[in-house]
Amino acid sequence: MHDTVLIIDFGSQVTQLIARRVREEGVYSEVVPFQKAAEAMDRLKPRAVILSGGPASVIEGESPRAPQAVFEAGIPVLGICYGEQAMADQLGGKVEAGHHREFGRAEVEVVKPAALFEGVWQEGQRYLVWMSHGDRVTQLPAGFEVIAQSENAPFAAIADESRKFYGVQFHPEVVHTPQGAQLLRNFVRKVAGLQGDWTMGAFREESIRKIRAQVGDKRVLCGLSGGVDSAVAAVLIHEAIGDQLTCVFVDHGLMRLGEAEQVVSLFRNTYNIPLVHVDASELFLKELDGVSDPEKKRKTIGKLFIDVFEAEAKKIGGADFLAQGTLYPDVIESVSFTGGPSVTIKSHHNVGGLPERMNMKLVEPLRELFKDEVRALGRELGLPESFVGRHPFPGPGLAIRCPGEITPEKLEILRQADAIYLEEIRAAGLYDVIWQAFAVLLPVRTVGVMGDGRTYDHVLALRAVTSIDGMTADFYPFQMDFLGRAATRIINEVRGINRVVYDVTSKPPGTIEWE
Repeated sequence: MHDTVLIIDFGSQVTQLIARRVREEGVYSEVVPFQKAAEAMDRLKPRAVILSGGPASVIEGESPRAPQAVFEAGIPVLGICYGEQAMADQLGGKVEAGHHREFGRAEVEVVKPAALFEGVWQEGQRYLVWMSHGDRVTQLPAGFEVIAQSENAPFAAIADESRKFYGVQFHPEVVHTPQGAQLLRNFVRKVAGLQGDWTMGAFREESIRKIRAQVGDKRVLCGLSGGVDSAVAAVLIHEAIGDQLTCVFVDHGLMRLGEAEQVVSLFRNTYNIPLVHVDASELFLKELDGVSDPEKKRKTIGKLFIDVFEAEAKKIGGADFLAQGTLYPDVIESVSFTGGPSVTIKSHHNVGGLPERMNMKLVEPLRELFKDEVRALGRELGLPESFVGRHPFPGPGLAIRCPGEITPEKLEILRQADAIYLEEIRAAGLYDVIWQAFAVLLPVRTVGVMGDGRTYDHVLALRAVTSIDGMTADFYPFQMDFLGRAATRIINEVRGINRVVYDVTSKPPGTIEWE
């Protein structure tokens, strides 16, 4: 068992970031909704607990609370925003509404040294933080004292050093609190005394043991999508059980330029993993002919994928287990504070209906990992950087980057333009700085002039965003000379495009993908 930090979720939009920050310190963490926290305390025997923020008000009846066992276990506890208020209220303090609210950037002044601040914040100094609260603590529980304050939060940070209980009204987990990650490091390392034994090497060894124990001598099927998650899952499982694994790669004709060939080559030549390659592009494009509604596109692709995968599985004699690249954010969302699975995840999930239809059990070796940890595991397993470091690619592929009806001609134009765009991004040394970049072929034609002649061709939109986890995103601020160079190449080299535009929408209000 690893040293574990239990994160109790009260419904904050950024609870996942707390888990990420803890894991960045090499310490294993799990997020559980407050309703399941008592069971998690018994199951995990955590070495420390963090209480997240949330949208509720402590002073309202039936508002979320932490199990009393959290405060009686003799382990360090950190309350963040709502978590601070809940802790103060449960331990005998007082929380009130109707005071000045704080949303966005604020400054806190350190009024007393504390282990939480050691080596990061100094007494008498002021520091930038990110606030998001309407209620605030107005009376401290016995044993607590103020260690930092802000203009509108006299108890911006509180501590009971003897019990190692801390509360902060601000959010240290977000990047808008510049030293926030260091404060969380202090809590994990110095206050809780955890050493940090959560490494990808250790995870790899443990996962191999778990896979062997779960699968035994049975066969496993893995549906490859061409993405990083399913590829890493497949290589890890193959390392555990060898030729008991068979991968099925269904090429739906909606991949990027050269992508299908790259996937097949990687698995057949580099890793010698048994692979069934199904070229079903004609079937998919036939069924998508005339379909313009984005949700219908997704559902059509998902259904066809299941049909083709099931048929190919029967040809090779089936299997007892199905491998999926499910990640921890999906797991968190499925047992979230609100209690329901995400509709968006389901509509994008390629193999969601297979286990029930084929009477298979799931093998999900990555369900404890975030995206960046999957990439780290891929590197640990020896996958090439060109594969591990690729930007996310949606399950429906280029179908949702072609708004409106899809045709083979449009897909080919988009593939060529997208490849040039990504080539320019790599040449500029920006690929690893950007979370995701891609081109979108719009259902719009415009008049242009080429070689003294009139053209009437497609408009191409370029999209590039920065993000931590894809939940929120900002457009990447390219220099104009870069955009001009990329646009010129695309128009000159790709027949069918005569105008290029750049999307400067953040998420929210937009989404990263266009459909």
